[in-house]
Amino acid sequence: MEASEPLSGTCHCGSVAFEVSRPAFMVACNCSICRRYAALWVHAPPASARIVEGEGQTDTYIWGDEQIEFHSCKSCRAVTHWTGVDGARWAVNMRMVDPADLEGLPVRHFDGADSWEFLD
Repeated sequence: MEASEPLSGTCHCGSVAFEVSRPAFMVACNCSICRRYAALWVHAPPASARIVEGEGQTDTYIWGDEQIEFHSCKSCRAVTHWTGVDGARWAVNMRMVDPADLEGLPVRHFDGADSWEFLD
C-alpha cells in the first residue's frame, strides 16, 4: 500500500466502515476503557477520516467527564471509533484495519491512566 492511499477499516460484520489518511503513528492508551477495548487509535481531524458506511448504525457509550462518545456497531458490537461530543475531534480504531496495511506503522504508548503524556 502506498503512503498516500487512505486506510480502510470495518467492524467484524461490515456494517460500519471508515477511511482514514495514513497516519504517522497509532496510539495505544492505557486508560481504563482503552485497555478494555484493546484499541489502537489514530486521532484524526474530521477532514482526514470519515465513516463511509453505517452512519447511524452504532451505539454510543459515554463515561467519566462525558467528553467522548465511543461507538460500537449495533450488530457485531465491535468498537469502531470515538468522537468528541463537540464534534471537533475523533479517532478510529485501527484494529478494524487489515494488519498487512499497518506494516511499518509505529505504535506510541500514551499514559491516559495517569500523566496524560506519551511514554516513549
